[in-house]
Amino acid sequence: MTFQVAPHPIDPAPFRAELASRDCGGLVFFEGRVRDHHEGRTVTGLHYEAYRELAGKEGRRLVAEIAAKYGVRAAAIHAIGDLSPGDLAVWVGAAAPHREQAFAACRELIDAIKMQVPIWKRETYANGKSEWVEGCSCGVAQAPDRLVRP
Repeated sequence: MTFQVAPHPIDPAPFRAELASRDCGGLVFFEGRVRDHHEGRTVTGLHYEAYRELAGKEGRRLVAEIAAKYGVRAAAIHAIGDLSPGDLAVWVGAAAPHREQAFAACRELIDAIKMQVPIWKRETYANGKSEWVEGCSCGVAQAPDRLVRP
């Protein structure tokens, strides 16, 4: 079980391999990709910033907690840095003997990561403006002044 915050682009292949097992019939993966719109505005890019040490610690705690709750193996990775529409921003996976546990764990894990891991999202729009947006981790609309950059 693992969690990682990594500069873009992220590669989920090692995480998929980590979860693969002959004893698991349910393997569920979620890929969160950058979309080209938000609230009626055209999005040309995103920038994710994180407090990497704390994000890693909190992400690992969540993966372990949710994996234990559902009796699954789980892993997740979140990109930081500049991303374009279509780029992979976050990947979450869960493996279990049966699909029900894997689906439930995957869903809870992505929701927990988005709300509890200190990663902030800044959107850039077609008109050249950009802003930090809500819905990013910790429910924070503004990033703090002291962030670790990718």
